[in-house]
Amino acid sequence: MSTQGYCVKCREKKEIKNPKSIVLKNGRPATQGTCPTCGTKVFKIGK
Repeated sequence: MSTQGYCVKCREKKEIKNPKSIVLKNGRPATQGTCPTCGTKVFKIGK
């Protein structure tokens, strides 16, 4: 399963490197990882 998130620094959708499932403060599920190109944190809200 490939997960993609929007990288703000690269300004395009990228494959999330080292994805981790997290829960936000409001209880919504999200995926957090890093951008493979620049190393910035990338988030994707939802499962």
